Amino acid sequence: MDGSLFCANPFQVSMDRSALLDQLLATDTYDIAIIGGGATGLGVALDATLRGYKVVLLEAHDFAKGTSSRATKLVHGGVRYLAQGNLSLVKEALHERGVLLHNAPHIAQPLAFVMPSYKWWETAFYGIGLMIYDLLAGKSAIGSTEFLSKEQVLERLPEVQSKGLRGGVQYWDGQFDDARLAIEIARTAHSKGAHLLNYCKVESILHQHEKVAGLTCQDKESKRLFNIKANCVINATGVWVDGIRSKDAEISGEKIEPLLTPSQGVHLVVDRSFLSQDCALLVPSTQDGRVLFAVPWLGKVILGTTDTPRTDLPIEPLPFKQEVDFILKESARYLTKAPTPQDVRSVWVGLRPLVKPHNTVSGSTKGISREHTILMSKSGLVTVTGGKWTTYRAMAEDVLQQCLDAGLVKSFDKDVTTADCPLVGAIDFSSDSETLSLTHAQGLHSYGAEKSLLMTMPGADTWLCEGLSEAMVRFAVRFEYARTVEDVLARRSRLLFLDAQLALELSDKVATILESEKIHNPQLAAFKTLAQSYMLPTTH
Repeated sequence: MDGSLFCANPFQVSMDRSALLDQLLATDTYDIAIIGGGATGLGVALDATLRGYKVVLLEAHDFAKGTSSRATKLVHGGVRYLAQGNLSLVKEALHERGVLLHNAPHIAQPLAFVMPSYKWWETAFYGIGLMIYDLLAGKSAIGSTEFLSKEQVLERLPEVQSKGLRGGVQYWDGQFDDARLAIEIARTAHSKGAHLLNYCKVESILHQHEKVAGLTCQDKESKRLFNIKANCVINATGVWVDGIRSKDAEISGEKIEPLLTPSQGVHLVVDRSFLSQDCALLVPSTQDGRVLFAVPWLGKVILGTTDTPRTDLPIEPLPFKQEVDFILKESARYLTKAPTPQDVRSVWVGLRPLVKPHNTVSGSTKGISREHTILMSKSGLVTVTGGKWTTYRAMAEDVLQQCLDAGLVKSFDKDVTTADCPLVGAIDFSSDSETLSLTHAQGLHSYGAEKSLLMTMPGADTWLCEGLSEAMVRFAVRFEYARTVEDVLARRSRLLFLDAQLALELSDKVATILESEKIHNPQLAAFKTLAQSYMLPTTH
């Protein structure tokens, strides 16, 4: 792995929050100001910084607080898109899958998927399609599709229903830790010189001569207000892009139409007893035509997902009863042990920023684009939305090219690319003999090349639970932008997404450690309320 573009010591640049805020005052004009700290915004920040631009990124909450921490944890080319005949999208996604697996091997890895067949035609039908999938991957292929007998399916998935099983197909895709990937991108961008702040909300868009000239933001902790000048402002706020577009339109007078038709996806988490081997289960078509996944991840199993239209945009969306019922019912059709509400350790919901097509049928998200869209207002505000985690890097390149074409930024060296930029933690990871798969619980291995540093920190031998030490909490504050109990237990550690009850039980200890790290308000009470919402009522 080429580490020539990697900053040898990512901690040389201060992450002290006061210093980061002071830098906003010390910088006259940024080349690019990015609103939104999810996959898209962080990807743009890293790409732009590598190309030499002076970049600031502002996130109203924590990095990856929204959709970017609530994926199904798959790095994929889009088998569904293959069925739709969108070969160019599949080919691009497969290439980007390879880049991501290469640049972040500690948090993005190959995973085998088994598709059981209960009808005579399914093995051949899906197998041939997946062989085409392999061919489209080309040099980025990570494994070959195999036709499986009934016995081979049961060997790989002992918990799958054997009655009526005829065989199956195994293919390869990737899985990742989405929230930790976001943090690693942020830290890598930071190490290159990008200026990133979470908990800093954009209040308004600044205009000069009828063109976007910057923005006003407020630090949520200190309540300090800042006016930031920028030659280019990029709106990368996911499902909330229309809100920022409205702020711009209020001043420019431009009439805008909503860009998105959001959809929510629900995920249930159960113990590994429901899927004991390191293979994922994929059901390509449930009774109502949806896709069902059972994915081993960080010591648990993720069941999902759904695709339900929503008109509101809560920061913490809750599942609808019918969505939970659907996942439990369909899982029971394919697993020998039927999961019940009592088995669910955590339930979480992500909102997809689906771009409206023309003449969209009201209430339907079928056929709505999963590809990204880039728009430019008449005042020069750049909006990017849609897409998926797998192609975040390619999306960033597209955004910068659009900014260049519009004359919002100076020319850049096209030979500089994030495709050759390993993320923080990736260096020398391949030589680590103790590497564990993402199907295993979190631990020191989750930190890649940084685990040796982690082990030198106070509390390295004090374990709060499996996979979370006191040192990891301190590391999250000092080097990973964590400010609250939720930041630690939801996105640096993924405990809230894995076992909400255990996260709740540990929250007091985590708050105490944060206070010892001079976090004056770790928002313990708010986290306890949040954790309750990740628990499925047993009376469901």
